[in-house]
Amino acid sequence: MKLKLPQDHFLSTVRVGDKGQIVIPKEVRDLFEIEPGDSLLLMADKKKGIAIVGFDGMVDFMDESIRQARKAQQEQGAGEP
Repeated sequence: MKLKLPQDHFLSTVRVGDKGQIVIPKEVRDLFEIEPGDSLLLMADKKKGIAIVGFDGMVDFMDESIRQARKAQQEQGAGEP
C-alpha cells in the first residue's frame, strides 16, 4: 500500500548497515538538494528521536539556540533580587 503524501514530504524505511551507516534515499537527497560531500547535523533525543538537518538548517538551529540561551539568561537575571 502506497501512502499519498504532499509533494514536499517523503516516507520510507532505511536499513542500518554493519558499520552503522544508513543511505538517504535518492528522492530525499533530491528534495533537499543533498550532494556528496555536504555536511549534515545529526541531532538525537532519546524521547523524541533522530533528526538530520542540512547546513542551512544547522545555522538556523544555532541562531535559535543562542537566542533561547540569551532569553533564558535574561529571564533568570530578571528574577534575581
